[in-house]
Amino acid sequence: MDHSESLAMYGPGIAGAVFGAGWWFWTDAVICSTAAVSFLHYLPGLFASLAALMFNCVKRNDLDYYSYEESEWRPKLWLFFAYVSSFVSLASSVGLLVQDAVTDDGPSTWTGIAGVLQCVFVLISGLIYWISNGD
Repeated sequence: MDHSESLAMYGPGIAGAVFGAGWWFWTDAVICSTAAVSFLHYLPGLFASLAALMFNCVKRNDLDYYSYEESEWRPKLWLFFAYVSSFVSLASSVGLLVQDAVTDDGPSTWTGIAGVLQCVFVLISGLIYWISNGD
């Protein structure tokens, strides 16, 4: 069994485990929080999950990095929006972490840290799945 076959076999399982770990961090932080967690704190993780779904809608074999024909711009534009969404979700989770660390009346700092970990793990899981799904 070569490297690509083992990646295709184990990659989706690893991606699912990393995705689950990201959401586990967030669920743990919400359950253990003494203050109410607003819906705004849920948005970065939801958008990170959506971004991971978005860039997994494009197959790697459909991309031709050296061609600039008329039909090639759609998947590249879709991937661009997916990566922008992922970076915006990560930046907003960091912003909420800073807000949670500075204020005393909101959720704890652990909630902010868990939000950042959630976004990082969800986006890494999406990349693992995209790399392992080579067809």
